[in-house]
Amino acid sequence: MKVLLDIFEKTRKDLFGPGKPLEKFEPGYDAAETFLFSPVHTTKKGPHVRDAVDTKRYMSMVIAALIPALIFGIYNAGYQAQLATSQSIDCASCFIEGLKLVVPLIILSYAVGGTWEAIFAVVRKHPINEGFLVTGLLFPLILPPTIPLWQAAIGISFGVVIGKEVFGGTGMNVLNPALVARAFCFFSYPGKMSGDNVWVHISDPAKMVDGFSGATPLAIAAAHTKTAATDPNVVEALTAKGFSFMAMFSGLIPGSIGETSTVAILLGALFLAIVGVASFRTMIACVFGAMVTGLIFYNFAPASAAGIYHLPPHLHLVMGGFAFGCVFMATDPVSSAATNTGKLIYGFGIGVLAVLIRTVNPAYPEGMMLAILFMNVFAPLIDFYVIQVHVADRRRKHE
Repeated sequence: MKVLLDIFEKTRKDLFGPGKPLEKFEPGYDAAETFLFSPVHTTKKGPHVRDAVDTKRYMSMVIAALIPALIFGIYNAGYQAQLATSQSIDCASCFIEGLKLVVPLIILSYAVGGTWEAIFAVVRKHPINEGFLVTGLLFPLILPPTIPLWQAAIGISFGVVIGKEVFGGTGMNVLNPALVARAFCFFSYPGKMSGDNVWVHISDPAKMVDGFSGATPLAIAAAHTKTAATDPNVVEALTAKGFSFMAMFSGLIPGSIGETSTVAILLGALFLAIVGVASFRTMIACVFGAMVTGLIFYNFAPASAAGIYHLPPHLHLVMGGFAFGCVFMATDPVSSAATNTGKLIYGFGIGVLAVLIRTVNPAYPEGMMLAILFMNVFAPLIDFYVIQVHVADRRRKHE
């Protein structure tokens, strides 16, 4: 490795250094070098903490945690497409079909978003921000497999430029860039981001099996209303459509690419918690907030209310993008609260708002995206008051 490092350093000096022919492209060269080696630019003066994990390695751990959800998402996208057209649903067929749907989205996300990162790096004359390693993969995983590539390209452009770069780049953004990109697509192209026909890719509609529906559990729950004594309750209605708790927990259901399998997401959560990359406080508080709010609606909603009001609280945790958002979005170290107490308040607020938006506003049965973005805005304020309370408490003790 020492030989390879020497080659990189000599090339940097001869071609990419100050006054050299390729000086303007030094950020891109630096990104390639630090992807393989530790950054050449390190802190020279204190105070600082020496650690073997730099930002790129930190981001790489998040990517590793996303692998189970990615692999399952690829399989499930192909499975739903094969099932809808009554084709073979053996593992190989489903995985191959899923690769055709998901890989182009990932390549496009990295290519378009990476281009914007490079442009801003060259203009500002600083290294390429490594945060996009995660954003570029998160964004495809929170999209339906049927979204047109050109819409995804515009979405990731908006997320990177408006959601991050206008604030100064990685570490300075107020909102999660991947969620900003999804919110842009959601409000700009609602027909391609919601509704029964966006969750299952059907290349030839003529081959679709009669009676097949791509509705998600949240859509069914939001639309269900018990109008007569003979009507099933919302849990029975979901089970009749194939959406039992175990089916939603395992994830072989229509939905966004990486959000359907709670099992795969929990594997990623366990990894992130073990390596200390994501805050377990935020995750636990988020779950607790959703359970409390869901329990309130479950016990006190009027009988005539929509079925989603009467969902048992634990079902909220395995429906829609709650689990994925709780593990990978809410815990974003840049846009979330930084203090330990603040993380608990921040996570609890996300859980409360997610269920509240789902139930009270029928236009947005998936409330996780808006809940996280809303709490992103309040995260600095939460930290401010947590610190002020702490300072006041210490002052009282020393008086």
